[in-house]
Amino acid sequence: MTESRAPGPAPSVPPPSERIAVVVNGNAKSVTADVISTLDQILLGGDLFVSRKLEDAADIARTLVSRGYGTVLTGGGDGTFTVMVTEVVREAKAQGRPVPRFGLLKLGTGNALAWVAGASRTKGRGLSADIQRLREDAGSRPLRLVEVEGFLAPFAGFGVDAVVLTDYAAVKTMLAKTPLKRYAPGGLSYVLASVTRSLPTFVVRPVPHFRIKNEGAEAYRIGERGGLMGQPIPRGETIYEGPGRIVGLATIPYYGFGFRMFPFADERPDRMQLRVSTISSLGFVRNFPAIWRGDFHDPNIVFDYLVDAVSIEVDPPTVFQIGGDPQGERARVKAQVSREPIRLVDFYGPPSAS
Repeated sequence: MTESRAPGPAPSVPPPSERIAVVVNGNAKSVTADVISTLDQILLGGDLFVSRKLEDAADIARTLVSRGYGTVLTGGGDGTFTVMVTEVVREAKAQGRPVPRFGLLKLGTGNALAWVAGASRTKGRGLSADIQRLREDAGSRPLRLVEVEGFLAPFAGFGVDAVVLTDYAAVKTMLAKTPLKRYAPGGLSYVLASVTRSLPTFVVRPVPHFRIKNEGAEAYRIGERGGLMGQPIPRGETIYEGPGRIVGLATIPYYGFGFRMFPFADERPDRMQLRVSTISSLGFVRNFPAIWRGDFHDPNIVFDYLVDAVSIEVDPPTVFQIGGDPQGERARVKAQVSREPIRLVDFYGPPSAS
């Protein structure tokens, strides 16, 4: 854990419950020395934390909860948000302390949550404007998350996206050892990963077989414009069995870059969206604009459900991602909607919204 400065006990400094802590991923491409310096100037002494490795998260969370910060912002993408929220919520329960509200600074590659919460494009003025709005009491709203493998995440899943993320991580590591290392954590690695690894293997890769079982309250299949299809699926019944190129779960509509992958994710606060698709690569390309907007509907190749808790079995074992971070191959996963919502800073909402 690295803090920018020692805590300042000046009389003008408000209590921690009214202060904003910012945790940034020091390895993210947008987290430059200039960005850290800008944040250091905007924030009060000791409120900036720079994480350089995953192991830092637990120590930072312990400090955040012990000090009693009222708001914690993360910068570095959806994976950084996922890790820090998970650790802070866990630590708050361990200490018997209140869970702070959470927010996101747009400092990562995809930043799906930025599209939900309205975070600015963070280049100096954007950082300052977002933090100033928070000091003036920006609104917040409850948000449940996907609880899976001990993490609290806005989305998780199997399929093409997880494969690309895994290939991206491998290419990024490789580029970091070359003269192109400054470009490693960005779009170049995504392009190289997609062209040289993901797409070639996508054509020959066998389509995994999934069996998804309802492990919670009644599940519902959703059709075009959110209408219900068929009868509710009770606990213990199979929701879906068959091939799947993408199997994802989410409580927010977006993947990164504004891709509206889960258009029904916020239909009900007590459910998450499960999306299964068997779409071919050609079909994906042909319908890409509508898919991007969340407007594509074909009940023969896209299967959408609102679910409470599920178990997913896949054969053969397939790459799995949580919050945009690849986790390796899995043959079985259990996931549920988090029972307690967090409070998410909402720049779209009115001040003082709860």
